[in-house]
Amino acid sequence: MRTVGIGYHWQEFVVGDRFQTVGRTITEADITLFVGVTGMTEVLFTNLEFLKTESAISGRPAPGALVYAIAEGLLLQGCMQATGLAFLHAEINVERPVLAGDTIHVECEVTESRAASRGNRGLVRTRNRIVNQKGETVMTYTPLRLIKGRE
Repeated sequence: MRTVGIGYHWQEFVVGDRFQTVGRTITEADITLFVGVTGMTEVLFTNLEFLKTESAISGRPAPGALVYAIAEGLLLQGCMQATGLAFLHAEINVERPVLAGDTIHVECEVTESRAASRGNRGLVRTRNRIVNQKGETVMTYTPLRLIKGRE
């Protein structure tokens, strides 16, 4: 019997395929907890008075690393649970801020899918766009992953 929620095998990632994740709203608590656990105690993330008087950003911004991490979580839940073996490489481009209260989702296009040099696994590269509730791209990245093959 197949377990519901298990991710795709590398052979199921076909070059040119596109899909998107569900959305996730970034909360004040997300920002506070992430900043605390990572030690990113920059005033941009911890000082509301600084934001009012000094920052060019209107609202409470989320660290780009948090936005990226949440995007990865959305993808993991949807397509790599128990099949993802390793995150090997990525290029990341932050295009605009994400603020507390923004809702993001990930739009993913498969750009490479091939067998690895050994074992029952493959390499899958995607181009991921993180998009906010206004339809604006806030970040793009191109991860290369090692993913299990079919049994």
